[in-house]
Amino acid sequence: MGLFDGISDGRPVIEPLAQRLRPRNPDEFIGQKHLFGPGKLLRLLYEKGQVASLILWGPPGVGKTSLARLLTQKASADFVEFSAVLSGVKDVREVVEKARKNKMTSNKATVLFVDEIHRFNKAQQDAFLPHVESGLVTLIGATTENPSFEIIPALISRTRVLVLEPLTREDLEELVRKAITDKEKGLGALNLEIEPDALELLILSSGGDARSLLNALELASSLVRGDADNRRVVTRSLAEESVQRKAWRYDKGGEEHYNLISALHKSLRDGDPDAALYWLSRMLEGGEDPVFLLRRMIRFASEDVGLADPLSLMLGISALESYRLLGSPEGLLALAHLAVHLACAPKSNSVYKAFDAATADARKYGPLPVPLHIRNAPTALMKNLGYGQGYKYAHDYEDASVDQEHLPEELSERRYYQPTTRGREKALSEFMEARRKRLEKKKP
Repeated sequence: MGLFDGISDGRPVIEPLAQRLRPRNPDEFIGQKHLFGPGKLLRLLYEKGQVASLILWGPPGVGKTSLARLLTQKASADFVEFSAVLSGVKDVREVVEKARKNKMTSNKATVLFVDEIHRFNKAQQDAFLPHVESGLVTLIGATTENPSFEIIPALISRTRVLVLEPLTREDLEELVRKAITDKEKGLGALNLEIEPDALELLILSSGGDARSLLNALELASSLVRGDADNRRVVTRSLAEESVQRKAWRYDKGGEEHYNLISALHKSLRDGDPDAALYWLSRMLEGGEDPVFLLRRMIRFASEDVGLADPLSLMLGISALESYRLLGSPEGLLALAHLAVHLACAPKSNSVYKAFDAATADARKYGPLPVPLHIRNAPTALMKNLGYGQGYKYAHDYEDASVDQEHLPEELSERRYYQPTTRGREKALSEFMEARRKRLEKKKP
């Protein structure tokens, strides 16, 4: 008997909104189009009434349990669900015994859905192996942690690992619309309206987690009181109460947006990590899309840092992938990591300027012909026409340096890239100067 068994005030227990809105068919499922969209793997399995052993890896509230239920329902299999936090090897044995009875009496498949499967230790995971391999049990595990580190290789080899993504803004808006209009399972009977600012705050606070969003929406709806016109509106202040967070007034399309992004950009350029972190935080707290900020910082890594620190661009891409994997709030630390690195990195816009100058010439002079000696000559006719004639193969020469022109004749004196002496570009500058001197010596 549990601690609260037998205790009741006589009122019926109402399921949470997130539970009531679990999808019953593919049309009701929101998100994960790369896996459950038309023609995708899980949709094909669903349509064929098949289920396979899977590891569903993704952040909380993105549909892992719902997908497992839908697949099992369509396959007419027995769905057994338990949490790795509360269950052990003994429970696994009971499921296996139940699976044997299902197979013997009705030839019915058994799907074992294990939430938080990464919390099982090696011995517990080993208990699955022979039964998953024999097909007696179909295992669907859900995890928020990287399976490569948390799940034993033998179990991974017997399953298919699928990566689920945080729900997009469009997904979350669709979910809210469904919740406030569905009279059967949602909040439709309340005739709710929701202010745009309130919707924005609820979505941003959810971090792509549908369960978190619906819980906050349900709480906000319980705080609504009808106004003089009997309108029931979820306001910004009610949304703030439901998520316990103050929504900053921040016009993402107006002047303040451009003021703040300018402040962030200039703080990075001027090497001030403290200011960069402050303006980054201001925009995030105001509701700015973290992906927008990451894109701007990746652009900054090319435009303002450049080859003075090539690591910056790679770090920017890594930060973007980290955020996509973790979502908010955990993934926001990757933005701070990137901002501090960019602020402290040596700066150079030499590549930016060189690319602009080369682009200007390409537009000004049009399609200038490629010099004959560096053209490709795959046929005898091309060779006879002089394609590739006189080309010097760099590796045949000392220091792999050759004195030959690579630009069209009209641009032969152009020098687009002028590296600085800061950071990594100091070495590039020395390399180019040494190469220039070597070529000068080789000239007749």
